Amino acid sequence: MTRTPLIIAFVMALAGPASAECYADYKAKQDAPLRLHYGVAQVSDANCSRGKAEAELRGRLSSAGWTLLNVLTTFGPEGLGERQASAGEYFLRY
Repeated sequence: MTRTPLIIAFVMALAGPASAECYADYKAKQDAPLRLHYGVAQVSDANCSRGKAEAELRGRLSSAGWTLLNVLTTFGPEGLGERQASAGEYFLRY
């Protein structure tokens, strides 16, 4: 009877957090008239590299009429604060 709570606690400890947080900062553009923006977006943990983040963001931005120019970096939640002011209205928008 005392083994069940121990087993549950052990399994929960091994599972760790449900998901880590991954973000990417990027540059995008629209044509006619030319508009550019810098933004920060959350990407899935599986896509937490520049190349994979580009593939994920390309579709999101395209559906809103933007063309992804490049992903600058991928980072964890510790980098959000320093990028929020620069991203402005495009902070976690896409």
